[in-house]
Amino acid sequence: MPPIPATPAFSLTCFGVGDGQACGDRFHSSYLYQLGETSVLIDCGEPISRSFKASGLSYDKIDRIFLSHLHSDHVGGFFMLMQAFWLEQRSKPLTIHAPRDGIAPIRRMLRAGYLFDELFQFPLRFAGLKTGRPVRIGDARVTPFPTTHLERLRKSFQQKYPGSYAAFSFLIEAGGHRIAHSADLGAPEDLDPLLTQPVDLLVCELAHFTPQALFRYLRGKPVKRVVFIHVGGPFWEDLVATSRLAGKMLPGVQAVFARDGQKIEI
Repeated sequence: MPPIPATPAFSLTCFGVGDGQACGDRFHSSYLYQLGETSVLIDCGEPISRSFKASGLSYDKIDRIFLSHLHSDHVGGFFMLMQAFWLEQRSKPLTIHAPRDGIAPIRRMLRAGYLFDELFQFPLRFAGLKTGRPVRIGDARVTPFPTTHLERLRKSFQQKYPGSYAAFSFLIEAGGHRIAHSADLGAPEDLDPLLTQPVDLLVCELAHFTPQALFRYLRGKPVKRVVFIHVGGPFWEDLVATSRLAGKMLPGVQAVFARDGQKIEI
């Protein structure tokens, strides 16, 4: 009898879980979802090129990159990762999904850093994120939804610095799993579109509001497990108290406060 093939793994690797502050003990936002035969990288906080190299994974492993917004703690490692794709001779085609008005500046920065399309040994494509429009990658589907993370900046600066000030969260569906990835939020209620149906895993930031506000919002929501990421400095420094509060306010919900390099099975 021939051997039964192994079921493709479903996992999340947290390459960087730090918040937007300069961190001496955490890297910045970067998350690899391995969804059976498909792998997507959400955000490229620095030093993703170092972390990815250390993982030993193939540079052809990543099928798509999603950039939730253009804050430096989410894109600061992007250009070095692209240089690594060049020098490590990645060959698989790559599409990068990003806020639409960020694509032209990203392309200009690639050219300014002498990372010309002709140097890559793979076709490189950019696509603008569209609210509620699913992106299909193999058997997986990633759907972006807007958040209000940049709303205050937009109100203060849009007249002087025009732009969409777009930021996105993501609903990931693959292999019967539903995964909600918050990226950065303006308020816990930004999660509403992701939680209209039960989710197996919520990967949620905890930097832009108090733990009490987020835990109060999540209580009673259809969430089986929560992985907290991007935890704000004060809450991270007293993680024992923050974790204890999560246990008290979210009874029956499995909660993990992720660390750099942690791999979480889905």
